[in-house]
Amino acid sequence: MELNIIKEKINNIEKELTALNEYILNNPELGNQEFKASEAHTDLLGSYDFEIERPYLNMETAFKAEYDSGKLGPTIAYLAEYDALPGIGHGCGHNILGTVSTGAGIVLKELIDDIGGKVIVFGTPAEESYAGKVEMANQNAFANVDAAMLVHPSSDHFKSGKSLALKAIKFTYRGKTSHASASPEEGINALDAAINTFNNINAMREHLRKDARIHGIISNGGEAANIVPDLAAANFYIRAETKSYLNQLEEKLINSAKGASLAAGTELENSYYETPCLNLITNQKLSETYISNIKKLGVKEVYDNDEATGSTDAGDVSHVCPTIQPYFAISENELTGHSREFRDATKSEYAYQEMKKAIGALVLTAVDIIKKPELLKEIKEEFANRYK
Repeated sequence: MELNIIKEKINNIEKELTALNEYILNNPELGNQEFKASEAHTDLLGSYDFEIERPYLNMETAFKAEYDSGKLGPTIAYLAEYDALPGIGHGCGHNILGTVSTGAGIVLKELIDDIGGKVIVFGTPAEESYAGKVEMANQNAFANVDAAMLVHPSSDHFKSGKSLALKAIKFTYRGKTSHASASPEEGINALDAAINTFNNINAMREHLRKDARIHGIISNGGEAANIVPDLAAANFYIRAETKSYLNQLEEKLINSAKGASLAAGTELENSYYETPCLNLITNQKLSETYISNIKKLGVKEVYDNDEATGSTDAGDVSHVCPTIQPYFAISENELTGHSREFRDATKSEYAYQEMKKAIGALVLTAVDIIKKPELLKEIKEEFANRYK
């Protein structure tokens, strides 16, 4: 009976959700510039009696939409993303990701007056760049949340798994200009230092763990071929499955740059050009509950997702409250993330069909947590032991 009621409530708001999804799809905004998207989400949530706080925590495009039943019960949070990628717009599908979270919030709100608890939809900007959830976690936005959930679009349905902790480091090398042919001995080549940093890193790769990733670009390599470059810059991402190993990699990377700079005779500066984020620690009990529920909605197979390859600021949320980030299908064909094909799939009929299943599973999972104190106890006990 509960499942049928949830399906009916999802169907009742389907047109509003597809309109929200396609409005954000057609108006892509980069991180911390998502003014239209955050307003569209909060307009819809506000129409369903959510109390809106926007801007939130001094972040202009973040929001907190809360509905309190007035009855004792757990606090469930759904995390909405809505930033786009440069050039290709919503090639990561955050338009439909955010729509699923807002849809789940509205449907759960329609139920909790009877069963108790509180539902919050957090608008979390800049996942692709400045990692809005990190700032929100640092400012204790999730301190009183019992379970946080979001579902990312993908080629198929996958379990919540792991992500890699990430730091983004920029090295700036300063040398001295001279004529590259007439008086090269008078110059100090900053580009040499940048190139040698890459060579040092490549020599180090043999001795890195298999979960480690170091990749980068030369973002400034000089102005003209006949001038010894006095300024060069290189941007790197470093990733690892744990914070402790990430810190080890950071030290190795900085030492590689220092050695390269010393050999070339340059001065070196290093800085962070994006917000670091932690690894995702999936709460397995919460994940099992979600998987069970999405199968009730007709999904036959939810595939394992054990290998961590990317990074997400949802990782920081998972270090402060029980969290999952599973994946739902938006296409019957294989898709590559961060592509135009992925973007276009987010408005397909198939995507909308699976979107409703993802919303239903999020709501059913929340209902289970609210109605089954023993389940919430298991989820919290696992969270308390997350580093063991």
